[in-house]
Amino acid sequence: MISRIKVRSDFLAASKAPWQARPGVVVQARDRSDSEAMRAGFTATKKVGNAVIRNRAKRRLREAAEVLLPLYGKPGHDYVFVARAGTTTRDWQALLDDVKAALLRLSRPQSPRDTRPGPASAPSQASQEKAAP
Repeated sequence: MISRIKVRSDFLAASKAPWQARPGVVVQARDRSDSEAMRAGFTATKKVGNAVIRNRAKRRLREAAEVLLPLYGKPGHDYVFVARAGTTTRDWQALLDDVKAALLRLSRPQSPRDTRPGPASAPSQASQEKAAP
């Protein structure tokens, strides 16, 4: 079983780590490098819905993480799963595909230009505008 993240400071540290957004979930992955244990945390903001819907979303994310983290997670990492508005209504297989795709993308070795937090993608438009003469 994967241990849980329950302390706010751990959630805040993971929020500064690389992340991947998918239609059903956002996954943040932080390399702790202090132990081989994987940990997982789950959160849902009020944008997702009322308390009943937020709890349902977190239950679905916990189940998906329980199935997929042992297969696709990296030892010594903290993973935070953030529910999105469609988490509760998304088809179960589609949600599993979202989590799997995010975990696979986060487990790839990053190139030196991808060391900044956030998704490993092209630079944002704002940074391109700053670079333009």
